[in-house]
Amino acid sequence: MAFQAEPPFTHGTPIKTGILLVNLGTPDEPTTASVRTYLKEFLSDPRIVEIPKPIWWLILNLVILRVRPAKSAKKYQTVWTKEGSPLRVFTERQAQMLRGYLGEIYKDAPLVVAAMRYGNPSIEAGIDKLKSAHCHNILVMPMYPQYAASTTGSTFDKVAEVLMKKRNVPGLRFIRNFHDHPAFIKAVADNVTAHWAKIGRPDFATDKLLMTFHGVPKFHLDKGDPYHCEAHKSARLIAEALKLKKGEYVVTFQSRFGRAEWLQPYTDKTLEALGKEGIKRVDVICPGFAADCLETLEEIADEGRETFLHAGGSTFNYLPIANDTPAYVGALTEIASAHLQGWVDRDFDRVLARESNEDSLRRAKEMGAV
Repeated sequence: MAFQAEPPFTHGTPIKTGILLVNLGTPDEPTTASVRTYLKEFLSDPRIVEIPKPIWWLILNLVILRVRPAKSAKKYQTVWTKEGSPLRVFTERQAQMLRGYLGEIYKDAPLVVAAMRYGNPSIEAGIDKLKSAHCHNILVMPMYPQYAASTTGSTFDKVAEVLMKKRNVPGLRFIRNFHDHPAFIKAVADNVTAHWAKIGRPDFATDKLLMTFHGVPKFHLDKGDPYHCEAHKSARLIAEALKLKKGEYVVTFQSRFGRAEWLQPYTDKTLEALGKEGIKRVDVICPGFAADCLETLEEIADEGRETFLHAGGSTFNYLPIANDTPAYVGALTEIASAHLQGWVDRDFDRVLARESNEDSLRRAKEMGAV
């Protein structure tokens, strides 16, 4: 293997720490061609589809990529903004805000770069940007509160794949999950409470809070993936923070694909059943998503609303609980800070650091370095 050349470096250059904020991904544009490119990368990941490669290649290229891109492109068009894909917009805002929040804690704040597991900006581009800024330590923050092999595990795979090509591998820390972190739970509960302050708290004699998480095939759970358990723990802790009793909230799983059994209960079937049972109002949150995207805005806020109201429900409220809200980014700041210990010094002294860098340059020149 030919290792890639390192970015230019001069002795005495300050060494920094970087944070790679990684979300799932998005097409560059809401067009059939762009969606096809995105889906091909996404669905070619063996962490996503665990079917023998030759068989899946035929299904993917001869069936799915001929039919699904056009349908998905129409859905993306319904959520696309002037700034672009909501997922990318919010993730980049989170990165910018996180850098600012950390700057209030550390005098030499880490550089924060947003990246996508699939699509752009890529993980490789993000790592290259951090290395070019002389970040010798990188904290990888996958934006999945609950661990799943198909999300967090796949992110680790890609980071490792990229670093295998580097000659000078940076120090690496990897956040596995934060599904039960007190700051995360409080941020979600605070954002729900803020929404209820505006629209009124549900009357749980006739209403429900529904927490929907992205689904995965049931065999993932059977083979030891902890996602199902971590999703339920997040829901329980959020309910406790909101002072909800058992029966006042429901936990479901959305976004099924294919014919295999996925984690249940299914979100769409549950919304339909609640409407038919006489539940008047449903407030819905998505605690597994760090940023609004197609699955929250189109599948839940749009299709979910239609399903519930058509089944007899009266009021449907989708409550965004993440994105670039101060509460959520504040939680990310606390989580990141816990993993930065020993890498970033709260008592950083710029004068001493500059003197140290100048001394390093002097010694290098004495040894003949350019």
